[in-house]
Amino acid sequence: MTDADDRQVIEIQIGRPLRAESEVVSRCHLGLPVVIQVPPFLDDGTPFPTLYWLTCPLASKRVGRIESTGGVKQMEAKAELEPEFGQALEAAHRAYEAERDGLLPDVEGPKPSGGVGGARVGVKCLHAHYAHTRAGGDNPVGELVAESVEPLDCETACVVDAAWNPAWVRS
Repeated sequence: MTDADDRQVIEIQIGRPLRAESEVVSRCHLGLPVVIQVPPFLDDGTPFPTLYWLTCPLASKRVGRIESTGGVKQMEAKAELEPEFGQALEAAHRAYEAERDGLLPDVEGPKPSGGVGGARVGVKCLHAHYAHTRAGGDNPVGELVAESVEPLDCETACVVDAAWNPAWVRS
């Protein structure tokens, strides 16, 4: 990420400093980051399997609601019961892994592995699947989650002047 303003906004959105230079790959209608692409190694050298990270607090809250009501188990059951959905999920994992692995430098030692959110199979985190979809990935889980999360229809920006906007309301 080359834009210091984006970095400040993202750090406020996620509530901590970024652990690696990242690039905004999806923005909301107000121009703020929704999803960032994180490199396969963090600044301290730690392997990081999650290529796409959801930063938007509204989307994160809405995805969290789905997870809190059994959304992960529901998606896993759907993948088991519906072969076409299961195959599409497997294809999403392999595409995600290939995209991240294409960014790996030639280094010795541990490397990130797995598909969406580091999972090899199944559904680990709906936030990661939704972020993959928002970043342009073909992901059946992320697409279903998006139906419940979008539109990201904030009337005011969540972050203004390098701080939480007191006028912003999570819904």
